[in-house]
Amino acid sequence: MRKQTTEKNSSDLQRVRLDKWLWAARFYKTRAIAKHAIDGGKVYCEGSRTKPSKEVETGMEIRLRQGFDDKTVIVKTLSEHRGGAPAAQLLYEETQESIEQRQKMADQRKAAPSLWPSSGKPNKKDRRLIHRFKQRE
Repeated sequence: MRKQTTEKNSSDLQRVRLDKWLWAARFYKTRAIAKHAIDGGKVYCEGSRTKPSKEVETGMEIRLRQGFDDKTVIVKTLSEHRGGAPAAQLLYEETQESIEQRQKMADQRKAAPSLWPSSGKPNKKDRRLIHRFKQRE
């Protein structure tokens, strides 16, 4: 019986807070992290910065940054409750341009060299080379 009322309430939703929707869609692990990301300027609604209390509507475009990746998603349905990953993926649709851009950036990161290897603290010979190099400038 309770499950039916939950489904009924989720279909009746017209608007949901942005931080709550991002948490329910599993973009962020907690609502506090979602709020911090929004306040930090990592989330844009309809092309402009927003507040955590912004009400999300279906069809709204949200651009967010997660780590190195920028994602652009379109809100398909609303939910206030966090469910499993398959249910969360039904809440939004990522744009094709966003998917292509993320793949391109991931390929560039993989092709870039990692940090320069260092053997630790420079020895006497290395320090002399460093001093010569700095004095040349």
